Amino acid sequence: MTATVDNGADLLNEVEQFHRRFNVFPLEAAYAAVTLWDAHAHLIDAFDSTPRIAFLSPEPGSGKSRALEIVETLVPRPMVAVNASAAALFRAVSGPDGRPTILFDEIDTVFGPKAGDNEELRGFLNAGHRRTGVTYRCVGDSQTVTPFPSYTAVAVAGLGSLPDTILTRSVIIRMRRRARNEHVEPFRARLHEKEGNALRDRLATWAEQVREHVLGAWPQMPDGITDRPADVWEPLLAIADAAGGTWPERARAACTQLVKAAQVDDKGSLGIRLLTDLRDYVMVGVDRLPTIAVVDRLNALDDAPWADLQGRPLDSRRLSRMLHDYVTDDNEPIASRNIRTSGGVLKGYYAADLHDAWQRYCPPAPETPLHPLLPLHSTSEAVSA
Repeated sequence: MTATVDNGADLLNEVEQFHRRFNVFPLEAAYAAVTLWDAHAHLIDAFDSTPRIAFLSPEPGSGKSRALEIVETLVPRPMVAVNASAAALFRAVSGPDGRPTILFDEIDTVFGPKAGDNEELRGFLNAGHRRTGVTYRCVGDSQTVTPFPSYTAVAVAGLGSLPDTILTRSVIIRMRRRARNEHVEPFRARLHEKEGNALRDRLATWAEQVREHVLGAWPQMPDGITDRPADVWEPLLAIADAAGGTWPERARAACTQLVKAAQVDDKGSLGIRLLTDLRDYVMVGVDRLPTIAVVDRLNALDDAPWADLQGRPLDSRRLSRMLHDYVTDDNEPIASRNIRTSGGVLKGYYAADLHDAWQRYCPPAPETPLHPLLPLHSTSEAVSA
């Protein structure tokens, strides 16, 4: 007996409505993104990469775990992981039962400030973003080097943030606590899991129907979406195009909105944060500045990490080390140079030396220039022309 195939747009609408019953997401775009992610989990073999989806919030009680619970009912072979090791995960992906969809709750206990680096798990999550991703391990008495496939769909939830290498491979949903006027239906597994599973089975049937279509798909990206964000969103846009209806337009609007939101939230690496703060706050309106003034201005910035870097403020030595990783227009490492001031000659930095790094690494400058900070060491700023 041939199974009835759903209209893709109508089916995705039903999946979205199922989420809306139990989840309050911060943006309308998030409902479209999560729905498309659920569907893509049934088709990841058709893509070259699989985006992670990350439900993150600053405080507990923001609906992150509930979001994972609803996703769990809708995706194939869900594997709920809390504090799972990399070894357990890559063996599960290579196991005989088929590739799981990994749902990693409380990811902050793995990558939070007190958890250490967990490079092995980070490597697994990074490698598994690509179809070609594998994890190599020595196996058996002879310690034979054996590749374990890592490619699998992963959803995570946690407090705070994640390592940059994972964030850039993720659709990021910044969760928040429900307001008093925001209401959801209480989720009860015994009552509602079967409803989600029924939608899951229909998604699986529909996915097989459109598999050949998405295999050869090259979805049109919205303007400005390139590089890693394009890799992240390509499978979701392909799903939307296969579904039809309003989903192609909604998917692209969601893509643009969530990518821009992630760029606003993204502070980049510590080095990029340093370059950006130097451009936007420290060296505004000046072409050179003594090191002592640069350090003072950075440490005086509110909402910046410089005054407390693992318990110590930024000093001139660390500033020099960090800037030395970047180069000038002449391909020379950025370094302090002599600056003549009213009090003599001091070491300092020139805006011209930083310009190339600003152009290559920093996000676009604010449209309205920021006012320079007043120095803490007033005598250090008496720079002669």
